[in-house]
This record gives sequence, structure tokens and C-alpha cells, in this order.
Amino acid sequence: MASATAVGNAALPAVSGRAGLAGVLRSEYTKLRSVRSTYWTLFALLVVGIGVGALISGLTAGHWNQMSAASQATFDPTQNSLVGLGFLGQLIIVVLGAMVITAEYSTGMIRTSLTVMPRRPTVYAAKALVLGGVTLAITLVTSFVVFFLGQALLSSTHHAASLSGPRVLTAVIGTALYVTLCGLLGFAAGSILRQTAGAISAVIGALFVLPIIVHFLPNSMDNAIERWLPSSAGNSISTTVGSAGAHLFSAWGEMAVLGAYVVILLGIGGYLFRTRDA
Repeated sequence: MASATAVGNAALPAVSGRAGLAGVLRSEYTKLRSVRSTYWTLFALLVVGIGVGALISGLTAGHWNQMSAASQATFDPTQNSLVGLGFLGQLIIVVLGAMVITAEYSTGMIRTSLTVMPRRPTVYAAKALVLGGVTLAITLVTSFVVFFLGQALLSSTHHAASLSGPRVLTAVIGTALYVTLCGLLGFAAGSILRQTAGAISAVIGALFVLPIIVHFLPNSMDNAIERWLPSSAGNSISTTVGSAGAHLFSAWGEMAVLGAYVVILLGIGGYLFRTRDA
């Protein structure tokens, strides 16, 4: 018996080093793609992003001759095609971002994950990186597909855009980046609140409800506050004709504001993830 045990132990590879980020990234990616809700959420993102964008572009082309000359002159074909992904896509991806971490708390699997890999900052970073990477890949594909589809539908108006046009490529890539950052906001909120419904409600409130409330304030206050809202980045980065607002920062300036929110909240979430009991 002792010799059999010795032979068995000798057949095993020697244990060396520490579990690193690469291994945890593979683990988190396996977790993400093994959950059915991930596929449904990303499928909904594709359907809404492409379907709504195509629908709006088609309806615009069909009613082009009924639009006023002023509306035609200020028409933004790029933003028109990206509105489904930028406006509704952020709502969908926030759900996925929150569930990436809150689902493990609700099932108790977070304790198993931290038992296997007790280095909490590494686990937290891996979750955020996998979410961000997968989301960015999907949203980039969706953004380019809906852009080309939308411009094909708008070709009859003779106002379709091309990627070589001013700020067009920035809008297409920036919209995908904006949606990805919204997903990371959902993840950060989930890390802080550890409840799916609460995290989704908090981020949706910041992205959708707060701008509505701000618009009811006097113009001077509205203009001063709006540039600091995380949602302002989406409209600003997708605008290629005219300006999203003279009171706003530049497109990448607004994206920097959103990025700052993401970094700060991820930092808070990471600290709580490391210090609180699972």
C-alpha cells in the first residue's frame, strides 16, 4: 500500500509557484461562458443594438422627405444608427456586469471561489478584466455591424456616413467603449452592494433617472452639472454632426469623466471585496 501511494505521488507534477492572474482569468472566463444568463444577455444586446438601430435608420429613410430642411441639415446618420446600442445597450450590459459578481454571492459560490483562490485582489481584478474584455469584443462587433447596416438603409437619403468621415470612427469605437464602461459600473455597484437588484437600480438611476432630474433644474445649474454626469459620455462620443452641447466637455473629456467614475467605484468595490466576509 505504501509503495502504491509513493508511486501515485511520484506521478503527480511537483507543486511550484503561486496561482497567478492568468490562471484566474481562465477560471473566470470559464465561469462567465458556462452560465446561461450570459448568453441570453449578450444575445439581447446584439438583438437590441442591431435591431433597434436598423429599425430607426429604416424609419428615418422612409420618412426622409417629410423631415424639415433644418432637421435634414443637422441630421447625424452615425448617431442615428448607433442609438440602439448606445441607449438601450447600456441598460442590458449593466445587468450582466452586476450579475458577474452578485450571482456568486446569492448562490454562496463566492466562498468556494475564495477558498480555491484566496488572493482576493487577483480574483476581483480577473472578474473585471474578463467582463470588460468580453463586453468590449461583443460591443465592437455590434457597433460596426449596426453602423454599416444603418448606413446602407440610409443610403437613399444621400446623407449616409462613412468611416472616413469626421469623428465617425471615433463614434463607432467610442460607443462600444461607453457601453463597456457601463458594464463595469454595474460590476462595481454589484461589488459594493452585493445584491443584483440593488446594483442594477443604482446604476440605472445614475444613467437614466439622474439626467432627467437634472434637466428640471434652472439652465445654469443644469449646464454645470450635466458635464459631470456619467451618461453624458454616451451622447457626446456618438455625436458626429454639430455638438452634443457647448456646456459639455469634449467627447473624450466626457469619456474621461465616466472612466473616473468607473475607476473610483471599482476601487471602492475592490477594497470592500478584500475586507468584508464572503
